[in-house]
Amino acid sequence: MILRNWRTTAGFCWLSLFVAAASPRPSTTTPAFRFDRDTFAFANRTVFEYREGRPYARKKSNQRGDVYNRRCFVLCRTATQFYKFARFDPRSAPLDDKALAARIRSVTRQQAWAAPLPEDQRVVFPGYANLREMSNARGKVLRANIGLGWTVYLRPSNGRIVYQHDPRYQEEMHAKLNESLARGQVFVAYLSTFPRITVNHAILVYKRKSLSPGTGIERYAAYDPNHPEAPRELTWSGKTRAFAYQKDVDFVGGFVRVYQVYGKWLQ
Repeated sequence: MILRNWRTTAGFCWLSLFVAAASPRPSTTTPAFRFDRDTFAFANRTVFEYREGRPYARKKSNQRGDVYNRRCFVLCRTATQFYKFARFDPRSAPLDDKALAARIRSVTRQQAWAAPLPEDQRVVFPGYANLREMSNARGKVLRANIGLGWTVYLRPSNGRIVYQHDPRYQEEMHAKLNESLARGQVFVAYLSTFPRITVNHAILVYKRKSLSPGTGIERYAAYDPNHPEAPRELTWSGKTRAFAYQKDVDFVGGFVRVYQVYGKWLQ
């Protein structure tokens, strides 16, 4: 009798496990970051005009209108927060400006370095399929509510650009970058060439594109707030133990130092 009961109990246990495994479960995994979905449609405008990476004072005629600049850190931070703490419901009616502003601020109050929230705990934005679409339609409300640019100059971790020049520190940043991407997270990178000021900028790295074992070159896709039209490329050289960033109109290209920001408190 005991043996028979044991077999019956074991059979029910296996059946319960099978049913549990076959039943659909709510997903707690955040989908991979996508440039066409999880970035802003509008740009951070540089303070200076650039030609081949060289700065020039803007003409007064080019300074009129809705100027939005010094926000590269803000846009990278906010893109991270929306990726972790917001979800979109395109089937519902959009909010008015006041209600939308309140929901934007509820996302930006979250700690950017915190773990992503489950879908049912995220701030809902009705009327749009994703951040890209919403920022294209409601850019003015977003720009007014995601934060000021000047406050990033007060971040304690800025001081690293003065004294952390050792290639070993860049190897540490490279390892942290790969660890973040392996966990399915993004990595906000502060780019600097101090004491030369050829770049002083933030980008959001979201994917490792390729690795060339023979050369030790790793290529990464990045969202650059100055260039919302397409991803940019950051590379790592294992031979030189250094990062390089893609050349464009506002950077001469080549060597940069990388410092992680928004990876933990006070960073």
